[in-house]
Amino acid sequence: MTEEQEEEKYEEESEQRSLLEQIQKLGQTNVPSTDSNIHCMTIIGQIEGHLALPPKNKTTKYEHLIPQLVAIAQNDKIEGLLVMLNTVGGDVEAGLAIAEMIATLTKPTVTLVIGGGHSIGVPIAVSSDYSFIAESATMLIHPVRMSGLVIGVPQSFDYIEKIQERITRFVVEHSRISEEKFKELMYSKASLTTDVGTNLVGRQAVEYGLIDEVGGVGSALQKLQELIDQQKGKPMEERVFQ
Repeated sequence: MTEEQEEEKYEEESEQRSLLEQIQKLGQTNVPSTDSNIHCMTIIGQIEGHLALPPKNKTTKYEHLIPQLVAIAQNDKIEGLLVMLNTVGGDVEAGLAIAEMIATLTKPTVTLVIGGGHSIGVPIAVSSDYSFIAESATMLIHPVRMSGLVIGVPQSFDYIEKIQERITRFVVEHSRISEEKFKELMYSKASLTTDVGTNLVGRQAVEYGLIDEVGGVGSALQKLQELIDQQKGKPMEERVFQ
């Protein structure tokens, strides 16, 4: 093997190691495609916050999403953000932090619930400028649950109640559902057999005003491009889906 061939082989192996490292750390890699003005962010499995979850759990780490959101805000080539959700929920503080960051982006945002947008995934699902849910996707609305030791004093229950108020206020402010209806769904005893809450399927989430529209990837991308064109000030006849 010549020196040139050895060097090429070394570079190829380095690229492969780098790719594997990126997949292990961030759970993603660059998919070969044409340049796009839209960034796709996935929130899959359980949202991991301050406590590390077991290795067997499929997780989305919020410390990985925060720098991505900052980079999206700073990158002029990225004109819109599509957030794909299939999550069972997870850490409340982490979920609300992600939702707040998406809601405060100055670029157009669209969320799409493709499998499930449960628990703390609900605020994330409604945090965008426009939201979609797949026909077969579900959203579970329930009160805040605490794991671990809870000291039975009034201050502990006040703290839990304040967390619940934060979630309720955020969802109501970023969707068309009323506070009364959201709380009714949250504390319902008729929907779940062994728990308190409500499981909404596809069109039900739209009917209650939680999600804007039933649709899939195509609808979400088209709507996002429309929002991008609106922000640019393009007249309707000049808008083209890219």
